[in-house]
Amino acid sequence: MSNSKKVVVVTGASQGIGAAVVKAFRDLDYRVVATSRSIQASTDPDILTVAGDIGDPETAQAVIRETLARFGRIDTLVNNAGIFVAKPFTAYTPEDYAAVLSVNLNGFFYITQLAITEMEKQGSGHVVSITTSLVDHAIDGVPSVLASLTKGGLNAATRSLAIEYAKRGIRVNAVSPGIIKSPMHGAETHEALGRLHPVGHMGEMSDIAQAVVYLDSAGFVTGEILHVDGGQSAGH
Repeated sequence: MSNSKKVVVVTGASQGIGAAVVKAFRDLDYRVVATSRSIQASTDPDILTVAGDIGDPETAQAVIRETLARFGRIDTLVNNAGIFVAKPFTAYTPEDYAAVLSVNLNGFFYITQLAITEMEKQGSGHVVSITTSLVDHAIDGVPSVLASLTKGGLNAATRSLAIEYAKRGIRVNAVSPGIIKSPMHGAETHEALGRLHPVGHMGEMSDIAQAVVYLDSAGFVTGEILHVDGGQSAGH
């Protein structure tokens, strides 16, 4: 198979924002490697699915290995996989803490390290991580310290990696969403959640996918945390 088409790896790809990102890149004729615990096989020959827990280093190894075997290259990695547990700080359990760190931090670290290793060989590449504007603008009534702890770490890592690899042809950016209409939020919550944004409504999954695609095309942008949050990070 020719490996001239660009290849993107998307984590947390089975539903929600991840599925929207997969569609957006296929619309641009990228070949896509989609991974999540529950990912199903695709009938599209330009979509490779790899099931597994992204917090497990063996899953990361399998994704990168199978990507190279099938498509021969990795141009973009979208670190979308994440979990959000909203509890008062003192109510978090050791299991909550371990689960959030496993997906949000380990899931970023293992696959990003392997992807950048391959990007270095080809002298180009792009990493985009999905974080949250709660890192910059905490909201009363939305307890989110584990999200801030982990996704805030990804924002910092994004800037650090952007500088480390700036002269090696590899860009590193992040998209920082507000609250997005996705399977995570029932329709009955949309009105109340919308009011948490200065624009008065929630975002759409396509808003985040479009932001990721923009960053992928923006060759002079690196180290950017792009807020797609209806004004949340600007204030209230």
